[in-house]
Amino acid sequence: MNTRTNLPPQSPTDSADEVKTFFNKYFTHQVSFPSNQIDAVLGFFLKNGFDEQAAKSTAIVLLNQARIDNVNPMQLIDTLKGLNGAQLSQVVTEIINLYREKTSFLGYKTLTSEVTYESRNIAQ
Repeated sequence: MNTRTNLPPQSPTDSADEVKTFFNKYFTHQVSFPSNQIDAVLGFFLKNGFDEQAAKSTAIVLLNQARIDNVNPMQLIDTLKGLNGAQLSQVVTEIINLYREKTSFLGYKTLTSEVTYESRNIAQ
């Protein structure tokens, strides 16, 4: 029995359609910021010796985190201006770690200036 209809043909349903749709849209998250903020943050990192790609990535992370924390990015850059290279790297590392997945993080070495009872007995 052959019936004709004006309805479009039905595509077979796949149990993975919902998952496929999710992953097809996973990397298409659009973010937008005012161009003056992007230029200022990007310029700040380029001026402080960051590579161009590193400066772009760090600027986007910083702008996203500033939006999440409801902080003006321009004020954030003003507070970062007083830091030297090592201090800036440490602050940027902490911001990136807050923004990253919790399964991995960036580390940095800190010098401990704590003097313990045991360390005073060690000859240097």
